[in-house]
Amino acid sequence: MRFHIITIFPEAFDSYLKESIIGRALRPSSGQAKRKKPLIEVYFYNPLSYCKPKERVDGRPYGGGPGMVLRPEVFIKSIEKALKAISKNSKAKVKIINFSPSGKKFDTAYAKTSAKKYSDIILISGRYEGIDARVMKIFKAEDISIGDYVLTGGELPAMVLLDSISRQIPGVLGTYESLEEERVSSSEVYTRPEVLKYKNKNYKVPKVLLSGNHKLIEAWKNESKK
Repeated sequence: MRFHIITIFPEAFDSYLKESIIGRALRPSSGQAKRKKPLIEVYFYNPLSYCKPKERVDGRPYGGGPGMVLRPEVFIKSIEKALKAISKNSKAKVKIINFSPSGKKFDTAYAKTSAKKYSDIILISGRYEGIDARVMKIFKAEDISIGDYVLTGGELPAMVLLDSISRQIPGVLGTYESLEEERVSSSEVYTRPEVLKYKNKNYKVPKVLLSGNHKLIEAWKNESKK
């Protein structure tokens, strides 16, 4: 799976992409089961690269209103560059996504479908008052929302999709973590010590979790999710 991220702040992704599961998936593996190629690849395309000297990446909105709107030309060129790179693979299946609070709600089902259906996903990360709407019309980008709230930019939503979709790609999660992805979970989890003392009060692990009775434990987990 290849992710192509359109953003004027590519450095915002640096630390996150180096860590944990995503960091491992981006690197060839070592050890007994060596993997020569990374399981996911991430490429960045910065619209600022297409601005002439002293030229702004944004402009005042037609019709008035607060803030600035990101110019279409520089985003079109960035997306075209991503599509040109993708076109080198004749079997590529591409999805273009734009982030908008009014878009379709993102969920695990969407992540699973995307991982199975597409080889390349272009994520358009806007800023300020947004990107000129003609960009989305030209490329038929789908508007996606990660929740009913407004963020400063599309970089955080892009990380959310990258993380969630990557987890659905075979091999990204280890054996144990794969089981964790599908198991019955609950809103409450516990580990050692069995009794936690805090300010003269004992906080104990629920007895059912110590019972060894897997049927009762699964029932408790299902109940605690409600």
